[in-house]
Amino acid sequence: MANDFDFTLIAKVLPILLQYLPVTLEILVFATILGMLLGIVIAIPKLLHIPVLKQIITIYISFIRGTPILVQLFLVFYGIPALLKLVHIDVTRMDAMYFVIITYTLSNAASFAEIFRAAILTVDRGQMEAAYSVGLSGIQGFIRIILPQAIRVAFPNMANTMISSLKDTSLAFSIGVMDMVGRGETLIASTTRALEIYLALAIVYYVIVILLENVLKRNERYLNRYMPKETASS
Repeated sequence: MANDFDFTLIAKVLPILLQYLPVTLEILVFATILGMLLGIVIAIPKLLHIPVLKQIITIYISFIRGTPILVQLFLVFYGIPALLKLVHIDVTRMDAMYFVIITYTLSNAASFAEIFRAAILTVDRGQMEAAYSVGLSGIQGFIRIILPQAIRVAFPNMANTMISSLKDTSLAFSIGVMDMVGRGETLIASTTRALEIYLALAIVYYVIVILLENVLKRNERYLNRYMPKETASS
C-alpha cells in the first residue's frame, strides 16, 4: 500500500538531514557564547541594584520568559528592519541567519543573567574582602575569585539552557533559514512522507542532545574536580 510506513526512507534521508547539522550547531554556538556574555553584562545592574537599569532589565527578562521563542523570532525578524528603517538603514536583504542568532542570543541572555546572578549571590562576600586585602581591585577579585566559583555553581543550569536552546533552533526554518528542519520540510513536500521525515529528525535531535549532555556532564565533573564528592554530586 502507498501509505505503508517506509523504514528505508528514514535511512535514506538521515544523511541528507545531517548535511544541515552545521547550520544548527552554528546557531547554538554563537547564541550560547553571545548569550553568556550579554547575560553577565545585564546581570550586573541587578546585582548592584542600579536604579532604572535594574527595572528595565527586570522587564526585559520577564518579557523573554513570558513569550514563546517563535514570537520573539518574528518580532526580531520584522522589528529590527522596521526600527532601522526609521534611521534610513535597510537590512531587509540581510541573511535570516543573523536574525536567528540575535533572537536566540537575547533569549539565552535572559536565562543566563538570572543563572549568573543567583550563582554569584551564593559566593561568600567575605572572599571579596580577602581579595581587597591582598591588593586586588574589585574587577580583578570578581574575575579571579568570584566568577570561577559562580560558574561552577551555575554550570548545571547553564547546561540545561544550552540543551533547551539546541531544541529551540528547530524553529529557525520559520523565517527561511535552511537548517535540518527546513530541509526536512522540503523533503516532506517532495516525498509526501511526513511521519518518516519527522521521525528521522527526532532521531537526529535525540542523538545530538545525548552527546551534548555527555560532553556537558564531563565538563561539570572537571569543574568540580577539587570539590568533595558529596558536594560535587549535590
